[in-house]
Amino acid sequence: MHRILAVGAVSSVLLVAGTGSALQAQQAPDMPKPGPEHEMLKKDVGVWDAVVEMTGPDGAKTASKATETVSMIGFWQVGQFKSEMMGQPFEGLGLVTYDPTKKKYVGTWIDSMTPGRATVESEYDAAKGTMTGTMEGPDMSGKTVRMRETTEWKPDGARVFTMYGPKGADGQEPVVMTITYKRRK
Repeated sequence: MHRILAVGAVSSVLLVAGTGSALQAQQAPDMPKPGPEHEMLKKDVGVWDAVVEMTGPDGAKTASKATETVSMIGFWQVGQFKSEMMGQPFEGLGLVTYDPTKKKYVGTWIDSMTPGRATVESEYDAAKGTMTGTMEGPDMSGKTVRMRETTEWKPDGARVFTMYGPKGADGQEPVVMTITYKRRK
């Protein structure tokens, strides 16, 4: 008969009872630790005030105010975003981490105006202070779209997020949204 006598990490050793009365010790694998790529994510921790500028298909621009609260849970950056869009309250939640197997930043985004989640893959350029990637997910109608996005960290501490619409027939990617963030004191 197999019985578990104790399961727990004690100095990285798990004790498990096997058949009979003999105890077998098995070395637990080393737990992963955050690396420098995760440290980069920590620089956004805090509360941010933002201005959201939307550009419609006709080129008309609208602006609204927003807040974002960023925290870390282990390897993950968690961003809670609140604003008003198209005259309605808007909330979004973003999760980002560094995936060492892909050697990219990966994440997911959900919000109150789209029926599904979007996935994100990005690369960080430390020399330029920019993150560039793609977001793929549903638009407000539920149709899956793929868009490019960039984030630039400015020397004054601000950061600017820009989302580009899908490429048009002319091959151009129109800017559909720009969010300028300033850290709250």
